[in-house]
Amino acid sequence: MSRNLILSAKMSVVRPFRIFLSAMVVLFAIVTGASPAVLSATSITADFTQLNASQIVFEMGAGWNLGNQLEASLSGTPNETAWGNPAVTQTLIQKVKAAGFKTIRIPVSYLNNIGSAPNYTINSAWLNRVKTVVDYAYNEGLYVIINMHGDGYNSVPGSWSLVNSSDQTTIRAKYQKVWQQIANTFVNYDEHLIFESMNEEFDGTYGTPNPAYYSNLNAYNQIFVDTVRQTGGNNSARWLLIPGWNTNIDYTVGNYGFALPTDNYRSSTIPSSEKRIMISVHYYSPWDFCGEESGTITQWGATAANPSKKSSWGQEDYLDSQLKSTYDKFVTQGYPVVVGEFGSIDKTAFDSTNNTYRAAFAKAVVSTAKKYGSVPVYWDNGVNGQYGFGLFDRSTYAVTQPGIINAIMGAMNTYKMKNVTTGMFIDGMGRTADGSNAGQWSSSSSTNQQWVMEFYGSYYKIKNAATGLYLDGMYRTTAGSICAQWSSSTSWNQQWVLEPYGGNYRIKNSSTGLYLDGGGSTTNGSDLKQWSSDPGTNLQWQFVNP
Repeated sequence: MSRNLILSAKMSVVRPFRIFLSAMVVLFAIVTGASPAVLSATSITADFTQLNASQIVFEMGAGWNLGNQLEASLSGTPNETAWGNPAVTQTLIQKVKAAGFKTIRIPVSYLNNIGSAPNYTINSAWLNRVKTVVDYAYNEGLYVIINMHGDGYNSVPGSWSLVNSSDQTTIRAKYQKVWQQIANTFVNYDEHLIFESMNEEFDGTYGTPNPAYYSNLNAYNQIFVDTVRQTGGNNSARWLLIPGWNTNIDYTVGNYGFALPTDNYRSSTIPSSEKRIMISVHYYSPWDFCGEESGTITQWGATAANPSKKSSWGQEDYLDSQLKSTYDKFVTQGYPVVVGEFGSIDKTAFDSTNNTYRAAFAKAVVSTAKKYGSVPVYWDNGVNGQYGFGLFDRSTYAVTQPGIINAIMGAMNTYKMKNVTTGMFIDGMGRTADGSNAGQWSSSSSTNQQWVMEFYGSYYKIKNAATGLYLDGMYRTTAGSICAQWSSSTSWNQQWVLEPYGGNYRIKNSSTGLYLDGGGSTTNGSDLKQWSSDPGTNLQWQFVNP
């Protein structure tokens, strides 16, 4: 969000090898006196997993914004507590993860923490703090998005990356140097880290974009992609996220001047048919419900009980058309879309039923994003109560809006699992007894084929939507043994690891090491098997929206 709107409306998987490598880069810089901006890795690390477009969207799941923290500033200097939130802690991130979020977007401003030309060196203490907060999430096995957030706003003191500035030569040189330093700081982080070039970049004027200014924005995106890629290592292959004009959907998909950057310096290890660029958009429509600080519009959607409290536009049909347009323009061409911000402010002071409609809105955005191959990332500014977006109390770590979180997770985490060989779907078969066999069936709309993917960082539990039983390996270690179902437990037999495999997934039991296997059977009602590792497509599955 823009600084103007912020002031009014927004207010344990440890990777020691990666940490060691990052530390060695910093140590080398200290010992040799070299600038981090000129250091780059030469090869992709062994722990980096190449994910295609559908896989990265699935892996990122539902996201959450650490808003009003590292992008907060005071008189042009970044300050994470300047806008009323306490300093970020590991405990907060763990609570967010426990709620089911798989991605955390961390907005970051640099502003006056950037030094003078020609090196434009970032203040080391600030860059180290950014890295520490990134590590809070990254070391929990979460996907992390970091951007350059407040530096492109005309309304923010200390901002400089301005599309309407007359000195574009200086801006572009500075932008390149800053992203070079950021990229080198995180060069050895694996695919869980995603860089976003900027936030809501525009000239501050709402309305049709100025073509010359839009051209400047496109130039920034191209500099970003080229700079990150040329630092080498994992940066040559990681997913990069870019916005159009003010992250506005219409101005990004329509004929207003947006240009996709070329990706000429990406790693040759990326399959030629695949992209590694994502498109960032934001969704706060209708604004009179989502962000306008008044008690007039407090309800949303088809279930709204009071027509006078519901906006005249921006309902389910508009939401569908907006995200469909991003699908048609970008997703179909291999570019995933990230709805990097969405949400609605608390107006329960004016309407006690408001949170019901806030949850309905969140569920609709997530469901529609999922339908159209996008990643939804909820905007949380840490503010609870009137006009706040908060889902958590950042001081006590309590969940403050369980209804909204449940709506998000209920919409996001339910899938069907389709065998690549046979096209059959894993089916609970309506069986409710512990130890009953899991089966397979041709595609249907039955909830027996719908499975809730409960994320626990390094593994999933897989719950049948109809019966509530979980897929269970039952300690069976013999290839060809049947996969069963059991009521919830903490046993490793109910823990499953998803392994990207080509464009598909293999699903491995943590207890036995066997993989879910369709067995080549095309008969409705056949048992779901388990098998030791092999490259066959009987062991490969696709996650399909119900």
